[in-house]
Amino acid sequence: MFRVRGVVLKGKDEIEHEMRAIGADEGGISRMVDKALFDVVRVEEVMSPAANILKQEMLALGGDAAVARDVVTCRVDRSPLLLMGTRKQLKQLVSKIQEGPFGLSDIAREIADYIRVQESHKELQIKLGDRILDLSARSYIMGVLNVTPDSFYNGGRFLKLQEAIERAEQMVEEGVDIIDIGGESSRPGAEPLPLDQEVERVIPVIESLSHRLPVPISVDTYKAGVARRALDAGAGMVNDISALRFDPDMAKVVAEYDVPVVLMHMLGTPKTMQQNPSYVDPVGEIYGFLSERIEAAEAAHIRRSNIIIDPGIGFGKRMEDNLEILRRLREFGSLGCPLLIGPSRKSFIGKVLDLPVEERLEGTAAAVAIGIANGANILRVHDVREMVRVARIADAVK
Repeated sequence: MFRVRGVVLKGKDEIEHEMRAIGADEGGISRMVDKALFDVVRVEEVMSPAANILKQEMLALGGDAAVARDVVTCRVDRSPLLLMGTRKQLKQLVSKIQEGPFGLSDIAREIADYIRVQESHKELQIKLGDRILDLSARSYIMGVLNVTPDSFYNGGRFLKLQEAIERAEQMVEEGVDIIDIGGESSRPGAEPLPLDQEVERVIPVIESLSHRLPVPISVDTYKAGVARRALDAGAGMVNDISALRFDPDMAKVVAEYDVPVVLMHMLGTPKTMQQNPSYVDPVGEIYGFLSERIEAAEAAHIRRSNIIIDPGIGFGKRMEDNLEILRRLREFGSLGCPLLIGPSRKSFIGKVLDLPVEERLEGTAAAVAIGIANGANILRVHDVREMVRVARIADAVK
């Protein structure tokens, strides 16, 4: 009896597995994989003559391209464009336009870079001190340790040194992979903290934990002075909510110590970020911001292999923006950097469920699982024990 069913295959490995399952020839599998990988690629600011050429070339190859209505008459100078085709067709397109006019050679190079990233994503690793975190093997849990009196969750609970030490040791027992220590609240409306107060809060904790714990420590700061002191005290990573924008010396410190750095998207500052945030295309705008910050970091001599990106869930975002980021998270993979998200107990979960911060554990678990399924490598959370379990199941399914 004949049965017809759709098969959803994501990535080269799943396609190869399915082909082997039906007994396909190994030589044929290698030739067919690129025909089974379908890409939709958006290209911004394409000159109308180039957009018309791309449309015709993709049609000739058996694919297609969506362009603005007035491109065909050149009544608009530039337009975004969606290329739609198999991986094989995109590779053929690159070969056909790599010497072309109207910016086509640059577009060919960008598409080739996109393909390279798609085909090498499993090689993502970060070096944290003497440890190598293999992001292709599983997702990693970053535990939040806020030594602040005013964080939106757990504020004031770990201000005393011994309390912070005990919580860090507890997170290790619960299976944490990285501990992120912060001394300044970044909750909506938070006021900036003087450098000396932030140093006074975080450095004793890092000094006490760096030789005591078997897991690496990250410092959550946008101040170069705090970062330098923290790295000297034993931290191995910098988590900068400003993506190196708030302190002109931060990039220099990260490059000098040659450590991983998280570049996060945020509108404005913590004090202003939730004052009517607005986007036309949230994912596109955040993607563009992160791409620019990666370039700025590399220009400051920070190695690409040390860059981690964070779309900044909850930082200058509306509820619908946060949901769209989670739904389209996989698109950030085109940047070729490890991806960190921090949905833990955020207000968008509270709005969806109509629950206070203390009752958002299950909502956080759902966001973490969806994040992992959609490509997140590092999950920054408050509830380590529970989210380690969620992550292991999500990893097993993935």
